[in-house]
Amino acid sequence: MNFSKKSLVLVAFSFVTAMFSQEKPEVKIGGALRFNYNLSSWKDGQKKRGGDFGFDVFRINAKAKYKGIKLNAEYRFYSQSFGGGMLKQGWLGYDFNEKDNIQLGLTQVPFGNTQYNSHSWFFGINYYLGLEDDHDMGVKFTHKGKKWEYALAFFKNAEELNFGSNSDVSDSRYSYDVASIDIDSDGNLDLRYKETNQINGQINYHFENKNTQHKIGVSAQYGGLYNLDTEDISNHHAFAMHYQLNVKNFDMKAQVSTYKYNTKNTTYSNLIALTAYGAPYLTATEATTYTLGAAYTFPLKWKSISSIQVYNDFGYMDKTAKNFEDSIMNVFGFLVTAGNVYTYIDFATGKNHPWLGPKWTNALANGTPNANWEMRFNINIGYYF
Repeated sequence: MNFSKKSLVLVAFSFVTAMFSQEKPEVKIGGALRFNYNLSSWKDGQKKRGGDFGFDVFRINAKAKYKGIKLNAEYRFYSQSFGGGMLKQGWLGYDFNEKDNIQLGLTQVPFGNTQYNSHSWFFGINYYLGLEDDHDMGVKFTHKGKKWEYALAFFKNAEELNFGSNSDVSDSRYSYDVASIDIDSDGNLDLRYKETNQINGQINYHFENKNTQHKIGVSAQYGGLYNLDTEDISNHHAFAMHYQLNVKNFDMKAQVSTYKYNTKNTTYSNLIALTAYGAPYLTATEATTYTLGAAYTFPLKWKSISSIQVYNDFGYMDKTAKNFEDSIMNVFGFLVTAGNVYTYIDFATGKNHPWLGPKWTNALANGTPNANWEMRFNINIGYYF
């Protein structure tokens, strides 16, 4: 075949153009450094000292994109007593179009109001039950339209760090998952379970009225519950109805959730262990939770402060077992935004809550009759980059 000089020039030009029009890799690195002050009503020594101020977390965020494939990862470094290093999330994604996306890896479970069902640094009571901002290992498809959005997901298991035949779940994790625990403190693990083969579905509907935006939805999840001792598989499930309201600078989040773990355990039929941040505890195998949170943001132009958000998040855990004491959590606080610095000032109160009282292991399980209201005053200061 014979090519003219003009044809050769056109071919060469087309090749060079195609070569330089190739999508270039995109990489973004960010993170945060946070410090924390807290003063707890049930800690006498701490009260005499006037509270404690120290390191909270250092985290690294990485986002990348090349040829349509996206990466999103966040690794956190806590103190060893708080769980040490842990991957909060880490997934590969692909956008089919502007509305449809798929994610593979450690990704957020589509359940309830997402991304969060709360406003405070403490989150809401559902977080401590593994029902808010939970992340598991699997694949998730999401569709986000103007009116409708939905998500379908399959999770093989929670974050898996130990790959033995019947290895216990690691306590070093960001979100709460089913785990193992020594109830009698005799050195033997009495409850040994892990989550497996879970499916999730979530659907939301958006509608507007002038300056008011509404989002109402339902969520469901069903999965296996593997007994590490008997090697039997039972099941667990959860359902939720959720609602979000936004009116200019005001927003509200409401949710009703119910869950049940069918352990088939005759000795501890009403108990299951959950773990995160290096320390497991017990919770009731069946309960209904009611949460309501509201916030109002005041825009400011005072030196470096751009806004102050005032919020209150309330949560109530109604346990099905008749001899179990219900759990309550309420957080009133402020979020102060100043450039890249975000400061949460929280007054967190609760009854029968492991993070808000002297009882850790049984607070979300059978609890303590006539438990006192306890309070934790907390200030979290973070620089995000």
